Amino acid sequence: GDKERERVIARLNERLAREFPEAVCRVSTLELGPPVGWPVQFRMTGPDADKVQAFARKAADIVRRDPDIAQTCFDWGEKQRKLVLKIRQEEARRLGLSSSAAAQLAYAAVTGVSVTKVRDDIYLVDVIFRADKETRTSIEAVRNLDIQLKDGASVPMSVIADAAYVQDYPLVWSRDRRPTVTIKSQVLPGVLGEVAAARIGKKLADYAGTLPQGYRIDPAGSTEESAKSSASVMATIPYMIMLMLVVLMIQLQDFRHLFLVVVVAPAGLIGVVLGLGISGNPMGFVALLGIVALIGMIIRNSVILVHQIGVEKKPGVSEWDALVEAATVRCRPIMLTAVAAILGMLPIAPTVFWGPMANAIMGGLAVATVLTLLFLPALYVWWFGLKEDHGEGPGNSCSGETAAEAASRPDEAPADGTDRSLPEI
Repeated sequence: GDKERERVIARLNERLAREFPEAVCRVSTLELGPPVGWPVQFRMTGPDADKVQAFARKAADIVRRDPDIAQTCFDWGEKQRKLVLKIRQEEARRLGLSSSAAAQLAYAAVTGVSVTKVRDDIYLVDVIFRADKETRTSIEAVRNLDIQLKDGASVPMSVIADAAYVQDYPLVWSRDRRPTVTIKSQVLPGVLGEVAAARIGKKLADYAGTLPQGYRIDPAGSTEESAKSSASVMATIPYMIMLMLVVLMIQLQDFRHLFLVVVVAPAGLIGVVLGLGISGNPMGFVALLGIVALIGMIIRNSVILVHQIGVEKKPGVSEWDALVEAATVRCRPIMLTAVAAILGMLPIAPTVFWGPMANAIMGGLAVATVLTLLFLPALYVWWFGLKEDHGEGPGNSCSGETAAEAASRPDEAPADGTDRSLPEI
């Protein structure tokens, strides 16, 4: 289960930290959905690679000071020795040589090239041809490499190029054609990466204000992917709302009833907050899908109740009595459908991926159902200015007497003194 998995992760992290203290190690579970890697990530972007690296280190110090951060690293490595050939173009053209010919010769000698393949069981293994270790590590040996001319003669590399070793980054990541360093951090057990990233992002925003023009810090990782996913959903919400209002207007045919139905929908957010808070799930893209589905469920229950009020409005029945009768008649169906939907979410509530959606629907539907049966009738009374009828008569629920009971007492004279008995034949 989850507890056993967390214990295994803790043991592996402890052993890796003890046996490989200088290595950056991260133990994580399999990711569901788009892979995002480290829980907390920020990108430093700018025109100069060295300055980007320097600013990223200062930003990483801010990240490390957060109490919920376990370790921090970069996606760039340290500078390494690099062989650089500066071709003297005039001399190379005079000898009929090109820059690519010199570069290929140096690459073959230092790094090596594949000349053939050998089979090892079911695998094909490359055979690499390159110079021996002394030649590869000696700058003089590289300068003395013979490069062949078109007429079959050869000249040393030093005739057309100056060779030198420099310190440079082995790999430079770019974004929008600009050097970009990603600051990656692991959070402590039990800490949500989105929460830690939001808190750290505020501190980095202050630091970003001190950077020179052209340098910036952007959120990355799960925060960025969640924002992209949410944006795709939010883009369709206006069309969804318009279509929903059209369908509701066709059904209700009254702007006042439409207002009553729609105004109850946001009440479900109270339950969403409670559901996510109790379960400990984050408010992310999956939870947003649950909220969208929840809105439809709440509006459905409200439409059922408002429609039933219209059904109960019969001749001789006051609007107050119709409201009370509709709330009483529809209480059980609305409650049962809500309970059925909540029970249907229980199997996926403990899961990692669908848990936020299930808990958002369960919490929101539980609270919204109660508010639909209590808040909506109260809002209906206020909106239409209904007053409770305390008079006696058939159809008045406050009198405690139904029309059938009144009819069963033919000998009792009516209150207004009129004779309602049948005429004699």
